[in-house]
Amino acid sequence: MAAATTRPHDVLLVEDDIADAMLIQDALAERGTRNLTQVSDGIAALDYLRDTANERPDLIVLDLNMPRMNGREFLAVVKEDPDLRTIPVVVLTTSAAPDDVTGAYHHHANAYVTKPVNLEEFEAAVRSIDSFYLDIAVKPPRE
Repeated sequence: MAAATTRPHDVLLVEDDIADAMLIQDALAERGTRNLTQVSDGIAALDYLRDTANERPDLIVLDLNMPRMNGREFLAVVKEDPDLRTIPVVVLTTSAAPDDVTGAYHHHANAYVTKPVNLEEFEAAVRSIDSFYLDIAVKPPRE
């Protein structure tokens, strides 16, 4: 069995709601060593991803409804970019609209999760996303 990595996981949170961002940060902190970077829209997320001084995230958690560049537009750009498309993107949003779900998967989202209203369920959803994508799923090696 391969030795477990001790490197902290890098998560890029693209979320404009400060309260939701804090809840997500708290839920991830409970899971262990995570480097969380939070930006408030798709333009800021692309700037972060394209800055070579920043670590490539292991996971992107993406809200859909944001100013400037929304999550739908961001997802389309990221999944068309050969340097970024392999980063798992999980949409975590309040919308359960069928068009939003279909659109996210059409643009190659790795998963779509509707934000639960209940606090405990919200935290459990975030921990589940984190557990699967950062602890269970096998990813290609970093370049």
